[in-house]
This record gives sequence, C-alpha cells and structure tokens, in this order.
Amino acid sequence: MALLHRADLVPSKLDLVGAWAPQQSWFEGDAAGPFVTVASFRFDDPDGQVGVETLLVRAGDGPVLQIPLTYRNEELPGAEEWFLGTMEHSVLGTRWTYDAMGDAVYRNELARAILTGGTQVELWIEIDGVMTLREPTARVVGSGTEQDPDPRAATVEIVRVPRAGVAAPLVLSGTWTDHPEPTVLATARVVP
Repeated sequence: MALLHRADLVPSKLDLVGAWAPQQSWFEGDAAGPFVTVASFRFDDPDGQVGVETLLVRAGDGPVLQIPLTYRNEELPGAEEWFLGTMEHSVLGTRWTYDAMGDAVYRNELARAILTGGTQVELWIEIDGVMTLREPTARVVGSGTEQDPDPRAATVEIVRVPRAGVAAPLVLSGTWTDHPEPTVLATARVVP
C-alpha cells in the first residue's frame, strides 16, 4: 500500500522527465511538445524509505513511454548516471529522483511482481481527514507463480516504448485508460 501526500512538487515530475527523457537513446516523440501523464502505478519499498513509481507518459503526439522513477530522501551512492534531479516536496522535503532501472529497490520489486504474479500496490490519500483509496490509472500483473522468490536472482528489463508483440515467459503486463489490451511492460529472467 502506498500512502500519497497532497503536496506541491518543484519542479514537477513531468518537468524532470521532460528535461531528461529526450536525451535518452530510446526516446520517441516530440521533445519540444508537452509531456503528459497517460497513467502511473506504484510498487512498495519493503523498508518504506524509497518511493517507487512508474509513469506512462507521452511527448507531444509520440507513443507512450515507460519511465520508472524512485524518490529518495538522500543521494543514492554510485547512481549518478541514473539521476534525473531533485524535487522539493512540500511535505517530505528534498527528494532525489532517479531512473529506477539504476535502483536496486525498484529492480527487486519489479522482479518480485513478475515472479510471483504480483500487481501494483493500492494508493491511499488523506482527503479531509479521511484515508481514501485512489482508483488506479494503470493495472499491472506479473505472469509468475513462485511463492517466495529471491528477486536478486532475476535480471529484469523494461520496455521503454510499450508495443504489442513482446513475448517472454516471465513478464509484467499492464493496461491503462484508453489501452484495455494487456501490453508487456517488463520481462524477467532467473539467473541460475
């Protein structure tokens, strides 16, 4: 379960992503066009320290892009190449934001979801003093059936530009508003 805060972010997530994504080799879309969020989903950090969110965004009239992010309250040592920038969060303070592929917390939770048949976590937000379940904008599910896997024994890859036709035995597939057909978002391979 993810507890969300009603907060101001400066710069916004889309501002960080919009400055960073066009510089990446996988980027498709209009770098000068507006970045919009199509949907998002979250996983939980078992230690409760790292925010783990995946944004599905579009740049201009381009295709949907998958951008997983982690939010930390301090720098992640050795992850400079994965760093997008900092945001000032009106409740949590400074948040260091990373492309989550460079963060072991994200990779482990993605692997766990894929290997166990897991899903995104529920999103809860306080509104007028009442904890309220927020309806998800994306739904994801892993294809595996393991009961207690070691996620560190798996290598994961994400599909930065989700399209039909990706096939693998262990996948995370997702649907979102205006996209009801399951599409592969990530794959896993267990390393012996």
